[in-house]
Amino acid sequence: MGGTSSKLPKDLLSEYQELTFLTKQEILMAHKIFSELQDRENGPYSSRVSMEKVLTLPELKSNPFRKRICHVFSTSDMKDGSLSFEDFLDLLSAFSDSATLEIKSHYAFRIFDFDDDGTLDARDLEKLVNSLTGETDDTRLTAEEMRQLISNILEESDIDKDGTVNLSEFQHVISRSPDFVR
Repeated sequence: MGGTSSKLPKDLLSEYQELTFLTKQEILMAHKIFSELQDRENGPYSSRVSMEKVLTLPELKSNPFRKRICHVFSTSDMKDGSLSFEDFLDLLSAFSDSATLEIKSHYAFRIFDFDDDGTLDARDLEKLVNSLTGETDDTRLTAEEMRQLISNILEESDIDKDGTVNLSEFQHVISRSPDFVR
């Protein structure tokens, strides 16, 4: 059963190449990795991989946004962060070196929008900062430091002065930051 059922059909491979920023080799490697994570009971193409299994990947293990990444890329009706193979390809494509700044910034915005309301408000920014600095007593900012930092972020980013950062404002800030694409 192993060899033929886990092989990616050529027509799908071509379609995935057209729809992603991934090369043929990257797609085949992604398929191999996904197949290794996959629960065989549900069949090779219908199965989803649980968020817990996806989070075991070395590339995500130490990422402070690993759970948000899974939730943003998951198309599961259960909202459980599980990934289909196509979800997995979308994730890899968005993080690939070939992805455009617009794609990268779009997904970064969605990952940082913790409440999924389409804006980055003070609560989202606080969670973002805490994710980056760690939430231990040694690394956590004081309430005053956090307030000042959020105020500074909004001062720089909130062009329409509505108290939040929307996607276009976020992309404007990112466009001025060449380090973002690395």
